[in-house]
Amino acid sequence: MRRSRWARWTAAAAAAVTLAGCGLGGAEDSGAPGPVHSGGEVKGKVSLQTWALKPKFTAYMEGVIAGFEKKYPGVEVDWLDQPGEGYSEKVLSQSAGGTLPDVVNLPPDFALPLVKQKLLLDVVGSDASAAADYVKGGLEAYRFPGHDGTYGYPWYLNTDVNYWNAELLTKYGLDPKKPPASLDQLVAAARTVKAKSGGQVYLMSRKPNLMDLANAGVPVMSADGRSFTFNTPEAAAVLDTYRAAFKEGLLPKDVLTETYAGNTKLFSSGTAAWTTAGANYITSLAVDNPTLAPKVVSSPAMGTPPLYVQGLSIPRSTKNPAAALALARWVTSPANQAAFARETSIFPSTTASAADPFFSRSDGTNAADAKVTAFRSLASARVLEPVQANDAVKTVVNQQIALALSGQADSKDALDTAVARANQLIKD
Repeated sequence: MRRSRWARWTAAAAAAVTLAGCGLGGAEDSGAPGPVHSGGEVKGKVSLQTWALKPKFTAYMEGVIAGFEKKYPGVEVDWLDQPGEGYSEKVLSQSAGGTLPDVVNLPPDFALPLVKQKLLLDVVGSDASAAADYVKGGLEAYRFPGHDGTYGYPWYLNTDVNYWNAELLTKYGLDPKKPPASLDQLVAAARTVKAKSGGQVYLMSRKPNLMDLANAGVPVMSADGRSFTFNTPEAAAVLDTYRAAFKEGLLPKDVLTETYAGNTKLFSSGTAAWTTAGANYITSLAVDNPTLAPKVVSSPAMGTPPLYVQGLSIPRSTKNPAAALALARWVTSPANQAAFARETSIFPSTTASAADPFFSRSDGTNAADAKVTAFRSLASARVLEPVQANDAVKTVVNQQIALALSGQADSKDALDTAVARANQLIKD
């Protein structure tokens, strides 16, 4: 099973950030709701498994656990943390052996195989108030076609925003305060940049993917989640637009080859004037290219913002559902998530967090502006790439998109081939 983009980002954040003690262990109230369970007292032993949080996040997690044990005397939490590599295989091994902990950190793509085996608890079915307490997109990430229920509490989130090189946009006659907000506007602006830069600078510097098709209103998968359906005329029109742009020289020639550096690297080098990245991109750019960082402005993602989710799921086999539900709620409470987000570059998943000025107000710096832009986007953000789109599927799709953009295949024919091969992959 693939390791999701969000999972890779989380591991990188864990390696880069050291958490000091957050003081949560001594708090009387961490902002968590009251006991949440399907009957029964919150007591006894309960296990919690996280993914690659030790050692950098040890102090934070120990504080959260101490606060939970203080709130519920008689509860004992056994915290397990698994290494980053091989985590999906570890979870599958645990599920096969009946040894899944009571609360398990699972991104949606790792949760799906367990949902198919009916191994996870419908948390909204057991906790009706959850539907109002977490952002819509976060809960939807744990709802899978063909399976009734919500199989995880969203824990922490991220999304992408647009980043623009304001200096280059101004130089080539574009207004950085009014950057492109649609594909058609992007192509038109790219044409202007090419003409005025003599082809030395690009605005567009990546080929489309499944998320671009979803943003165009294309149904990427069938309602039952069993087959891909993105070979539509609307999807072909998106590829046709990119193919025309590529033929016109609005994208780098190597964008379709293995030598392609990636649009973020091209942006950092000043070769491209636009990229998409997470909310903390300007902060990292300040390390890689401190001269460029102050010249960057952000804007919301075009169309529906993509949502990247980590969550906590509960096995149906748990012997302590009352404590498991209460613990998952405690870890994902507004205050505990806010404390986590203040030490890392992630966002909380609770609706109550919308009022937190740390996320909703900028200090006037471009990095803070980007953070606010990303946070405001979470209300409408959705998971655009189906969890069924594993690495093998995406390889097939990318290959066919490259053939379409290069003119070696008709766009609709390329999509038909991609869908047929992708469906065979998920059937196998």
